[in-house]
Amino acid sequence: MKINPYNQIQNIYKKQLEKAQPKGEVSKKKDQVEISTEAKLMQQESRIVTERKEKIEALKEKVQSGEYKVNPQEVAKKFYGFWNQ
Repeated sequence: MKINPYNQIQNIYKKQLEKAQPKGEVSKKKDQVEISTEAKLMQQESRIVTERKEKIEALKEKVQSGEYKVNPQEVAKKFYGFWNQ
């Protein structure tokens, strides 16, 4: 059984690399990404999202200031409706 030395295997790979890319030629190309107009539109916030954020901020302010009051009867009605559907 013949075992090839490590250096010979390494040389095989070097030869393949040299064939793929000649020495004098260095690749100066860069990766480039293009985003479609549809994708750009999807990234923009919609009117619904901005309105929802405004409503959440208003509720946060009411809760922090102590002005927000919970109606226990309405909460009970919602629970009852949810569990008895």
